[in-house]
Amino acid sequence: MPRPRKAPAAAPDLSREIALGGLVCGVDEAGRGPWAGPVVAGAVIWPAGVAVPAGITDSKKLSAQARDRLFEAIVATVPFGIGEASVEEIDRLNILRATFLAMRRAVEALPVMPGHALVDGNRAPELPCPVTTLVKGDSLSLSIAAASIVAKVHRDRLMQAADLRFPGYGFGRHMGYGTPEHQEALQRLGPTSFHRTSFSPIKLLIQNDY
Repeated sequence: MPRPRKAPAAAPDLSREIALGGLVCGVDEAGRGPWAGPVVAGAVIWPAGVAVPAGITDSKKLSAQARDRLFEAIVATVPFGIGEASVEEIDRLNILRATFLAMRRAVEALPVMPGHALVDGNRAPELPCPVTTLVKGDSLSLSIAAASIVAKVHRDRLMQAADLRFPGYGFGRHMGYGTPEHQEALQRLGPTSFHRTSFSPIKLLIQNDY
């Protein structure tokens, strides 16, 4: 007897934003795990009644081409903000606090201050408005999903630019993550000023003079 097929997961929607009332922004980050480059946050307000481009969901579920297409549609349609925390800030503050700093900067960069923020995850950053956290929010909330796309595409473009500044590391391909290509380049070339020296693999390289 054939197994019953799983129902497809529901697309992110605005039900949580509508329940909160008023102007609500979704907030998400990109780049907590990589060994190099900034951490980036996006904040998006999706007003009820504004048409939604097909395909908006957690950025990790999308191809690069789909993310680029949706990024352009999002930033042309609704209020958004982008915040970054630099490599130096990550090393000084730690990655969690730097992520929260990027999130605050993203919300502060919005053209209008929201009355509430929905933040992906289970830890609440200090923002200039009340915060509700939402685990797997980028698969549930439309505004968080849109923010995840904004953050991911913006960060990927920063890493592609870094590829030109620091040739030989492959930043434009692995985006700073610890892939075999990246590990090999680090062994051969050593770390750059774009690497996070507080992260164990980079710290060990420096301690061992690579």
